[in-house]
Amino acid sequence: MAKKYLLTPEGLIKLNEELKHLIEVKRKEVIERIREAASHGDLSENADYAQAREEQSFVEGRIEEIEDMIKNAEIITATTNHTSVSIGATVTVKVGGKERKYTIVGSNEANPGEGKISNESLVGKSLLGKRVGEKVSVTTPAGESEYEILAIE
Repeated sequence: MAKKYLLTPEGLIKLNEELKHLIEVKRKEVIERIREAASHGDLSENADYAQAREEQSFVEGRIEEIEDMIKNAEIITATTNHTSVSIGATVTVKVGGKERKYTIVGSNEANPGEGKISNESLVGKSLLGKRVGEKVSVTTPAGESEYEILAIE
């Protein structure tokens, strides 16, 4: 059974854009670098050739990975009447005296710098199913923190 990848509609768009770029731009660039490096002669001692082949392997692997993610994507549809924290919801919490806003997304879209946390992360997992007003204690490598849920969008 294939693994399901939880994605927001925006996440699916980003993956499709990355796939298009890898196929139409990056793949061609790498092939050209391989051709150029190969034209320099002895491939056994050609660092440029080895590096280009390594990059080609990475690009092809990423293309395969993205194609699998798109094929097995489960789109998270945001609902407007959240009574509890769920995947796709944006939750405002109070932690350490500060308000923070997180959107709960699948692990492939997680980007803490943008306020997107994975449903599989310690914080994300702890918030799922909770309601406004509830307090959740989360133990992370940095220590224990209490999150109070202020709002769910």
